Amino acid sequence: MPKRILLTGGAGYIGSHTYVALVEAGHEVVILDNFVNAHRSVGGRLERITGKPVTLVEGDIRNAVTLATLFAEHAFDAVVHFAALKAVGESMARPLDYFDVNVGGLTTLLRAMEAAGCRRIVFSSSATVYGVPDEAPTPETAEFRAMNPYGQTKILGEQMLDWLGQSNPDWAIGILRYFNPAGAHGSALIGEDPRDIPNNLMPFVAKVALGELERISVFGDDYDTPDGTGVRDYIHVEDLARGHVLSLDRLFESGDSHCVNLGTGRGYSVLEVIAAYKRACNRDLPHTIAERRAGDVPVYVASAEKAEEILGFRTEKGLDEMCASSWKWVSNTGAHE
Repeated sequence: MPKRILLTGGAGYIGSHTYVALVEAGHEVVILDNFVNAHRSVGGRLERITGKPVTLVEGDIRNAVTLATLFAEHAFDAVVHFAALKAVGESMARPLDYFDVNVGGLTTLLRAMEAAGCRRIVFSSSATVYGVPDEAPTPETAEFRAMNPYGQTKILGEQMLDWLGQSNPDWAIGILRYFNPAGAHGSALIGEDPRDIPNNLMPFVAKVALGELERISVFGDDYDTPDGTGVRDYIHVEDLARGHVLSLDRLFESGDSHCVNLGTGRGYSVLEVIAAYKRACNRDLPHTIAERRAGDVPVYVASAEKAEEILGFRTEKGLDEMCASSWKWVSNTGAHE
């Protein structure tokens, strides 16, 4: 049965792909976004993909009046909450902004939901909550370790939701801890579009492929891994988006809360990613070996069994599909206007 969903931060990278997945599943979706990390042209591109009008409201989750108006107008059945600041390095320089938006914004949103009697939420969390984990693959039972303000805000968000659920059993909460989202929609109309030099490997490699950056820096080649470079769990953004639909389905069907990793359970090294992207773009991708970065771990891979058990979630796309879709997206210059 179709539900009415509020998608906060729905014009961003993962949010826009989740919008498509929700609409394709038959849901009615309203996007709320302040466009700090997104482009206003996304709405038109989403209309082209889905063939349906997009309801997109420009506003901030910290604005209680905006939220009260939205809930009064649309009577939402659930919220999928992406709206947050998300750059680890930036969070070290601007910690107050991160706590204000990520923790204060969530608090304001939950108050608005409570007032409207809307008590189902899927929360965008991150494997960052594990910090430097003791084991790989990393299970959901691994302890919290905040290594930066961004990670701390995700931990606080999860804890807030956990206490809220304990205080009132009417709340049904899905917490999804992402590993490394990558790739783009098959239409090449939406994808990752960082505004400056990216923090993550895949968009950095893409900028080298486009000639916007000279070379890729590989931080360390002496780890205890098959080729000496760091291994990470990359998940195609379309698989990730589908995970949110399955999480919502579970909340509506059972009313029970859950917390799961969203990853493949399989890691790829930095050199494997570069090689796969070379195959996708058919261009040389120069790289240099740099010193290890403080805080990096040799292997960061999800234990993915719980998501399959609770949500029936399994990834469908591999590294080659991530790289091919990324290249198709970044080389589709008309989509970035």
